Amino acid sequence: MMNLPEIAKQLKDTEEKIILIYAFNSVGKTQLSVEYKNLTKNPKDGEHAGVYYNAFSEDLFNWHNDEDNDGENKEIKIIHSSLNRFHVDFNEDLVRQKLLRYSPSYDFYFNPYKDDPSKGIQSISFYVKGDDKTRIKISRGEERIFVWCFFLALFEVNGWANKQNQHFFIDDPVSSLDDHNIFITAETIFDLIETYFEQRKIIITTHHLGVYTIVSDWLRKGENIEKFRKNDKERTPKYKLWILDPNGDVVKLTNSKKGVMLYHLKLLQVLEEANKENISFYHFALLRQVLEVIGSFLGKPYFSYVLQQIGVLKPDDAVKIINAHSHKKIYSYQSDLLPRAELDVFNDVFSRLKNTYHFELHTA
Repeated sequence: MMNLPEIAKQLKDTEEKIILIYAFNSVGKTQLSVEYKNLTKNPKDGEHAGVYYNAFSEDLFNWHNDEDNDGENKEIKIIHSSLNRFHVDFNEDLVRQKLLRYSPSYDFYFNPYKDDPSKGIQSISFYVKGDDKTRIKISRGEERIFVWCFFLALFEVNGWANKQNQHFFIDDPVSSLDDHNIFITAETIFDLIETYFEQRKIIITTHHLGVYTIVSDWLRKGENIEKFRKNDKERTPKYKLWILDPNGDVVKLTNSKKGVMLYHLKLLQVLEEANKENISFYHFALLRQVLEVIGSFLGKPYFSYVLQQIGVLKPDDAVKIINAHSHKKIYSYQSDLLPRAELDVFNDVFSRLKNTYHFELHTA
């Protein structure tokens, strides 16, 4: 997207300390964090003004199966970077504290560089609690949670976040997570906001409607809402809720003030505007998000319940098709043409959804 530098400048110039942005994947969230990093660097020495968590952070951690030795030494290897110098004052217990709320079934230990421990952590080994001799492989979701908690702990290590203290920029730490762990991750994000927003700007971008809705609800209607309002007559909020809207080759920030209904209406509008003869895997992913949000609103944490409520005749078959197609390069635009039978499933679910809940969709 050619105008991301302008969006980055808009974020920098915004006086509110909390910025929450909802955006579909593929519109440039990660690149936006890079643009913001470049914009806010010290022009004299190139030092970063804040700290970041994004896809580049996750890429520092690579799973190694050690196939040459039948997996005996499987581990996560950490690519050496400028962050390694902060590992010296870092230990497993700091990460364990962050992991507690996720209730991991595994434990782990750090492997420092043998030739020079001052170089930091070279890799991380995992094991079943009580058996630290046998290394295990953890799931992709567990791996993402671990990396996120590693950075949550690293944020508190002296020398990094307390020096680069103008902002946190957090981009989507929720890939490969189930609904329960997405809720917990939303809690950790909100903890960061509550702890640091008075001292630095905090920018959160996410493709996940649940994360956006949960965090925005806590800001607008949570126990400590007064903390997030200014002491003026209008009780002006100290946060911005935005949607990063794609429009051809450019994106724009759309101001959002309404709450949870607006966010899934936004997805419904996208689906309504799509040409039904050109529905792709991307649209199944959006349909699944809408169903999940409605399910949560109805108190049921699974979208198959919504399919039953709207009268889908074969809900189990619909679940299989929606699951299969919404996990192919999730949320990225694709041009794949779908078989007629699967288009019929999509159109049936979407039609029943609108007819049951009577959403008012205003499309161009």
